[in-house]
Amino acid sequence: MKRLVLILMMLASPVFAVQPDEVLDDPVLEQRARDLSAGLRCLVCRNESIDESNADLARDLRLLLRERLVAGDTDEQAIAFIVDRFGEYVLLKPTTSGSNLLLWLAGPIMLLIAAAVGLNFLRARAKAHASVDSAALSDDEKERLRQILED
Repeated sequence: MKRLVLILMMLASPVFAVQPDEVLDDPVLEQRARDLSAGLRCLVCRNESIDESNADLARDLRLLLRERLVAGDTDEQAIAFIVDRFGEYVLLKPTTSGSNLLLWLAGPIMLLIAAAVGLNFLRARAKAHASVDSAALSDDEKERLRQILED
């Protein structure tokens, strides 16, 4: 029973790939490192943080981050150092400035363009349908239609 509870607790807790030899002696620094590494993407695993990844590159990034924190960098300086070295792709939540602004706005802009095209199409179709309805059949056409329906 105790084993089952232990297994369930392990499955319910977040999975971290941080090795014991990576853990810093200072618990405050270690917590800062964990908080920062949760926002950094593993460049091998793509959508995993470096804390969750077992890849060698993720381990190198975790060690680099801890080195920067031990050297006295602020959180922003440590993240900036890693971003300068590996690019903004390393951030799980990219910034919304500069060229990334276009990427953030592209989705809503495309949605608005699609809505405008769709609305324009529906208006043109309704207008065409209204013009067909307004053209009444001539007497000859009505007679011919009646004959066709009777046969």
